Amino acid sequence: MRCREIRMGTIRSKALSLIDRAANAYAAGPELSGARAVCQRLSTEGLNSTICYWNGESDFPKSVVDSYIEVLNEIPNLHSDCYLSVKAPAINFDLELLKVIIDRAASVGALVHFDAMAPDTADATFNLIMRAREIYPKLGCTLPGRWRRSVFDADRAAEMGLRVRVVKGQWADPSVDMNPQQGFLNVVDRLGAQRSSHVAVATHNPNLARTALSRLRSTGTSCELELLYGLPSQTLIKIGRALNVPVRMYVPFGRAWLPYRLKQIPRNPRLVAWFIRDLCRTRTGR
Repeated sequence: MRCREIRMGTIRSKALSLIDRAANAYAAGPELSGARAVCQRLSTEGLNSTICYWNGESDFPKSVVDSYIEVLNEIPNLHSDCYLSVKAPAINFDLELLKVIIDRAASVGALVHFDAMAPDTADATFNLIMRAREIYPKLGCTLPGRWRRSVFDADRAAEMGLRVRVVKGQWADPSVDMNPQQGFLNVVDRLGAQRSSHVAVATHNPNLARTALSRLRSTGTSCELELLYGLPSQTLIKIGRALNVPVRMYVPFGRAWLPYRLKQIPRNPRLVAWFIRDLCRTRTGR
């Protein structure tokens, strides 16, 4: 039994090492300096940016907050529009810790945006945003098209005046098998009908990006295209510029874990395909 435990531990350690290598395809590096350099380069190309610290599972909430504060300290030094993206589970949905982030954000006038995580974190994230909204107005949230609830959350976001990023989402809704693209457009249409303050269309599907942005523009809704650093983007950038909307790049740094934690793979076999694809990308380069 002892030998088996040692063997399993070795296998897990090697697997985690491979996951780190695959995740590096999307991260600007382990330190903020890497993200800063990427954002400065993007600004010379006329692109805005989002910076997020991708924490490791062993990171304490306080250390994650410290990393977020580092980002906020850097934002005034960048030469383009940049905001901070945070992960509510990483700070344990703690309002007191969030207040530390908000206080610094307020001092530099920065937007604090909440990423979408797994479906079972959605209510706690929204509750945290609602409480934070009483303290600081420059907040945003992410709505996955794969979740049935996102259409209704779009109403809540519009009512609170939140900026919204629409994504297809990595985690499926456990209550319904939604078509990610149709769900994406359903959320976009709802936000357009509500005349939301601002909507970021976050997809690397050219047709979906073009359709979503065109629909938002037809309703007079402020919008932009947001892309993930590390994925092919030139075609998408051309689409954004042809539609005369700003283009932003989401730039992570840190110990990125991405959507494929080992414990999730048995529940979602597609994570294996994503993992192999991303591992190959780290060998061949971007």
